[in-house]
Amino acid sequence: MNIRSVAFDHPDAVKLNDMVQAEYDVRYGDGGDATPLDPADFRPPNGLYLIAYDAYDSPVATGGWRAQEASEEGYRDGDAELKRMFVIEEMRGRGLARRILAALEEDARAAGRTRMILETGTKQPEAVALYTSSGYEPCEKFGYYRFHQDSRCYAKRL
Repeated sequence: MNIRSVAFDHPDAVKLNDMVQAEYDVRYGDGGDATPLDPADFRPPNGLYLIAYDAYDSPVATGGWRAQEASEEGYRDGDAELKRMFVIEEMRGRGLARRILAALEEDARAAGRTRMILETGTKQPEAVALYTSSGYEPCEKFGYYRFHQDSRCYAKRL
């Protein structure tokens, strides 16, 4: 696997984002994740977006982080928010998400972020298992889905 930093609006990122949105729609039935995301949010040093490519240079996994500061949406100063963690179905179970997560945590820490946070849902048990086994703990809800019953938020000190 080759993990590369790309722009959030890179064609491969758009392709994988469309796939994750379709999966969210299947799991939750609401058309996907409506959280507003701007490609500029993922530009270093205030964020990073990664894609893992297989031996044939096909994009197979993705994830990013963006800086957040204290706000009425429940963010805290120094937060790095994890977004768009996704592995295509054929490549799941090979540790790709864990590798991307580790790279994102390292980058956010180097950028001076103090806490990695994420929001997932009750219909994504694989995500919950990944995050809890990686040291994430439940935290106060934040962000776009903070009032939704199926939303679950996690945090880890960096």
